Amino acid sequence: MSVRELVVLGTASQVPTRHRNHNGYVLRWDGRGILFDPGEGTQRQMLRAGVAAHDLDRICVTHFHGDHSLGLAGVIQRINLDQVPHPVTAHYPASGQHFFERLRYATAYRETVRLTEAPVSADGPLAVTEDFTLDARRLSHPVESYGYRITEPDGRRLLPEKLAAHGIKGPDVGRIQRDGSLNGVPLDEVSEVRRGQRFAFVMDTRLCDGVHALAEGADMLVIESTFLDEDVRLATDHGHLTAGQAAAVAREAGVRHLVLTHFSQRYSDPAAFERQAREAGFDGELSIAQDLMRVPVPKRT
Repeated sequence: MSVRELVVLGTASQVPTRHRNHNGYVLRWDGRGILFDPGEGTQRQMLRAGVAAHDLDRICVTHFHGDHSLGLAGVIQRINLDQVPHPVTAHYPASGQHFFERLRYATAYRETVRLTEAPVSADGPLAVTEDFTLDARRLSHPVESYGYRITEPDGRRLLPEKLAAHGIKGPDVGRIQRDGSLNGVPLDEVSEVRRGQRFAFVMDTRLCDGVHALAEGADMLVIESTFLDEDVRLATDHGHLTAGQAAAVAREAGVRHLVLTHFSQRYSDPAAFERQAREAGFDGELSIAQDLMRVPVPKRT
């Protein structure tokens, strides 16, 4: 059975707190797993969340601030210790190549897994598979930072009433799907487009074109909301978003499920982020991320 869900490993910005670990997020997409921004303590959070090293196929790092990358050393070594049987690909800003290498080889260990380094240097597609296309877009932060977007190819949904009207049933249903037509009846006439699902991951950034491009039409948007709206000047100065800004992006982009995360330790009331997101006019599904939370990707419409 296919599973598409976000597993939240950590939600703190800059420093962990008693209740929030450094960043870390795993997107389970059918049989694949993508680890985003493994901050310090990610390996232990994976254990607590029931995510194994074997579940990971890709690692995507937005930028090389410690709360988004210090966990790389432990995760990479765990992948090798557990002898993950498939190759793993790592994406990260090309300007941080030296940081990646230092973290990859922070201590001695035996390499048993093929880890492919695939640095990001420009907007555009990073990988095209049968299941999805992975794209990156540049963000606005004091260090080079990229957000990521997964887009599933569009498919087709058969319409039972149309099939029945043309007398198509049994094995003929499979034939028209396979061949594109049957006895002069085109597949388009008995089906409709089923839009592929879209997932976007946006971390440390000010408002910029990249944020809007990543969020556009996303079924799920995971986005930083480090500050509350009353601290918007601090947010801009440090290259971050407020809860209201993030929610406004989601509203304008038609996001179905918004996940706010990456909270500053200066705030103790998570409800304030939810309140400001609603005040910004976002009326879709909303999750204020908590460590070890699991959030299903919305079902296809």
